[in-house]
Amino acid sequence: MSYRDRLQGRLDETGRPLRIGLVGAGQMGRGLAAQLLKMPGISLSAVFDVDRARAVEAFEQAGITPSGATDIDTAARAIENGESAALGGVDELGALPLDIVVEATGVPDVGARTAIEALAAGMDYATLNAEQEVTVGRYMLRLAEESGRIYSVCRGDEPVETKLLVDFARDLDFEVICAGKGKNNPLDPYATPDGLAAEATAKRMNPKMLTEFVDGSKAMIEMAALANTTGLEMSKRGMYGPSSTVPTLHETFALQEDGGVLDRPGVVDYCVGPVSPGVFVVVRTDDDYVQHEMAYLQMGDGPYFSFYRPYHLASIEAPLTVYQIALDRQPSLTAEHWTAEVGAESKRALKAGELITGIGTDTIRGLADPADDFEKENGVPLGVLAGARLTRDVPADRMLTYDDVELDEDSLIVRMRRYQDALAHGEPVPSLQDLRAAVTR
Repeated sequence: MSYRDRLQGRLDETGRPLRIGLVGAGQMGRGLAAQLLKMPGISLSAVFDVDRARAVEAFEQAGITPSGATDIDTAARAIENGESAALGGVDELGALPLDIVVEATGVPDVGARTAIEALAAGMDYATLNAEQEVTVGRYMLRLAEESGRIYSVCRGDEPVETKLLVDFARDLDFEVICAGKGKNNPLDPYATPDGLAAEATAKRMNPKMLTEFVDGSKAMIEMAALANTTGLEMSKRGMYGPSSTVPTLHETFALQEDGGVLDRPGVVDYCVGPVSPGVFVVVRTDDDYVQHEMAYLQMGDGPYFSFYRPYHLASIEAPLTVYQIALDRQPSLTAEHWTAEVGAESKRALKAGELITGIGTDTIRGLADPADDFEKENGVPLGVLAGARLTRDVPADRMLTYDDVELDEDSLIVRMRRYQDALAHGEPVPSLQDLRAAVTR
């Protein structure tokens, strides 16, 4: 039975819709809201944004007039009465009668704070924030399990859609050689928000977000998330990122002894060229009859074959995760493994005392790395670097380590990453409720 029919059945049975809270009223959040409300049994009950006017606009573009509530108590009463509320910060989010909170800011610290509030209050939590996932995803999964609620990265972006292809290939007992995506923007590792300002305006995008796409950071983040959910490995630091086409994916991502770029099977990578906006899995089989059948089905001669999905619909597909959580009690993507990290590489020479301005700026770009190598080299995660200060000069094009920076230890995402590292080494970490109490003090 389709999600549409099941949502209608739930509404008929319970007499009230699913109450959804949305954090972040930017491009991604608005796209999700517009699509979400096309289904029966769904209420967009609250939208949070640091700019409350944008939260109001998100409702209005979805055809909803929010109540005038601006404080939590009034907003809670409005939601109970079937109305909606446009609000600012998320600190009191847990006091609202919501079922599922969806976070769409792309800011790791905001995502972590939202997750803690939602999970501690007994709400499920879904995120479009892959930046948060590759920084503290393993700890987030631990907190969700402790709360008895669901935590998930949303459908629509490449990690989840590629994971589905990996699952498909594994369920058919193909050997997964490589899984990945076509990069959507021309690669410029030295891109800056100032240099992309005009293009960002034309695309109605935040220049920092566009910079994150163009400089390769987003590809690094997404492929690390894919590795950590599937258990596949990072192909190498920074990945190969070769040129390819859809018909030649199985040749490009073959092993080196067979003419491809890879030194081993079971990895993630990306390519440039006319593969975007699609995602792919390259597989191999040594079974002569399976190769014969695949050739008959016009999949090629083997032993390498590619499975390709020609699109990913970003925020338009994200509601599928909301339905999956509500009706199936299953996440779409979590970090079941931790084989990859995303560190940071300097875009230019950086000076001691200089402030790192975060993802999508002129200081650093994301750099994916095998997790074991990253730990050995004392790499510092990209997601904790906003607000960090350089302790020494760093030349251009070098991966940053903890020795290079002084982190903002008051930052929630920094603290959570410390806890995740402690968890990995078998050390005690705060409970969800203790963490929430510390955050709200």
